[in-house]
Amino acid sequence: MIGRDFSHDDELRATKVHVTQGESHVSTDPNVVMTTVLGSCIAACIRDPQAGIGGMNHFLLPDAGEGRSSSGGDAVRYGAYAMELLINGLLKKGARRERLEAKIFGGGKLFDSLSDVGASNAAFAERFLRDEGIPIVSSSVGGVSARRVEFWPVTGRVRQRLVAVDNAPQEVRRPAPTPAPASSFGDLELF
Repeated sequence: MIGRDFSHDDELRATKVHVTQGESHVSTDPNVVMTTVLGSCIAACIRDPQAGIGGMNHFLLPDAGEGRSSSGGDAVRYGAYAMELLINGLLKKGARRERLEAKIFGGGKLFDSLSDVGASNAAFAERFLRDEGIPIVSSSVGGVSARRVEFWPVTGRVRQRLVAVDNAPQEVRRPAPTPAPASSFGDLELF
């Protein structure tokens, strides 16, 4: 599925493409910035720096799991499908597989539970990219914060804002912050 939520951001002087769960988007436009918000989900930002082509996906789970199928509309929720969709989209626009590089984000543990879906998602993304021979040049995965990610696909620039989550696991929950106008903290730019 292709991200269809576009808006213009005067502050960024760019067209924002909002990539939500199950979507991917590829662009060669230097005025495009792709955005998403992640908890335990993963977003892979993959680009061919020589061709000036990049894209982002957003997936919920690594795969359908034992005994379940990922056919039809459900397939977009799973990492294997999302990664293939993004890579094929890049190649169709003129990227070369041997020049691809990746940055991955998300995989947080935002809820107390026995399983850590975020860690499974991050491990899947790392393994998939390694198996495909695509180097990970930067990553920010795990932890207990949600993330807002902005990706400029042509240049590869990424800006991440960590967002405090009140329902993080008790053993790692931070004290309640002093009320502030914005709930994000920890801006980080990765080049």
